[in-house]
Amino acid sequence: MPFIDTKLTQKLTDPQKDLIKSRFGEALKLLNKTEDYLMVGISDGYDLYFGGKKLEKGAYVEVSLLGNAPSAAYEKMTDAICTILDDILGIPGKSVYVTYHGLKDWGWNGSNF
Repeated sequence: MPFIDTKLTQKLTDPQKDLIKSRFGEALKLLNKTEDYLMVGISDGYDLYFGGKKLEKGAYVEVSLLGNAPSAAYEKMTDAICTILDDILGIPGKSVYVTYHGLKDWGWNGSNF
């Protein structure tokens, strides 16, 4: 039940969005999750400020999942997310924040897991 919500300063094309979505789906294996129930949100053209300055290229990525993963898995996922965003959009890792939210209650299709 992962949800990856991504806020990006740049405007993206549909092919870029699709590629990011696909690469995030592949990276989920690092958290012992599959793409089967993955939901991805992409907000582009989003204003982000870091250190009091507006970022030209930056991202904030929230990863929510049912349950938790080990810290080492989160570390690998952060590296993967930063690599994906650098490869596709040229966003340097120093301009990316990634947060993780492990949840014990998650609803879908009229009931909770």
